[in-house]
Amino acid sequence: MRHRDSDEREERAQLSGVAPVDLNLLRTFLAVYRTGSFTAAARVLGLSQPTVTTQIRALERQLGKELFQRLARGVAPAPHADELASRIVEPLDALAGVTGQGGSADDVQPAEPVHLAGPAELLTLCVMPALAPLVDRNVRLRVTPGLTEPLLEELRAGHHDLVLSTYRPRGRALASVPLMDEEFVLVSAPSWAERIGGPTPIATAGPAALHGVPLVAYAEDVPIVRRYWRHVFGRRLARQPAVTMPDLNGVKAAVAGGAGFSVLPRYLCAAELASGALVLLHDPDDPPINTGFLVQRPGSSGSPHVALVRDHLLEGARDW
Repeated sequence: MRHRDSDEREERAQLSGVAPVDLNLLRTFLAVYRTGSFTAAARVLGLSQPTVTTQIRALERQLGKELFQRLARGVAPAPHADELASRIVEPLDALAGVTGQGGSADDVQPAEPVHLAGPAELLTLCVMPALAPLVDRNVRLRVTPGLTEPLLEELRAGHHDLVLSTYRPRGRALASVPLMDEEFVLVSAPSWAERIGGPTPIATAGPAALHGVPLVAYAEDVPIVRRYWRHVFGRRLARQPAVTMPDLNGVKAAVAGGAGFSVLPRYLCAAELASGALVLLHDPDDPPINTGFLVQRPGSSGSPHVALVRDHLLEGARDW
């Protein structure tokens, strides 16, 4: 039993990254990770290149994992290196600040920013508040709003580290995991809800109850509203929008101002529904749901904080 307990403790220590490893080996690893080269890391650390190579090999033997793939020019982090870097970068940088080890501030550069992209509304309402605490932990963020398709193309080209996608990317080139389910709701301002008699007419008569109520949409082809019509009412939408604006926050503002009705993600208008600024016009048993995905670019990132941001988003999405 004692032997088994000892093995379990050792395994937990290895998995948590707190196995007794020489700090000098970890400092050397982090320098190679940040510079992408044994030679460049040697210059930063004031060591010879063979010494850096020897230390990395010693660390790989101790961990039982390959940390770098040797390339014709420099090295590329192996998958385990991203995880290790995300765990040690903050404590090692903090220790270097106290002891002065690891080079001067000019020698050891801060971790590269994490480049994150996704729909503007989701970034604004959910993602940025969730990631704000990481900034105090020296995580640097570069955030880009946009549409999913071009953002995924830019991800493939290496311009982003992570993309919040409205659909699962095709093929195996991009790794993706489900992030959140967004529910779509049919809403209007209270004035229009009163004129049509609330949700009861829609529940009984269907979309005919909205005759004469202007439609406000994200785009001319009204993709979100069309999907709602097919899923909930089982019929094709035969309406032209009175107002279009390629910004869901703008659509929400127009509807709340009394321009008409629309279909919006529930997370986007939850506060307005709670305050009464918007009214739920229909509450079907099976509302349309869209699953969003968190997509990571191929290969290894230059920032050890990518894994930290990814895990933080996956954890925070449970509350969105």
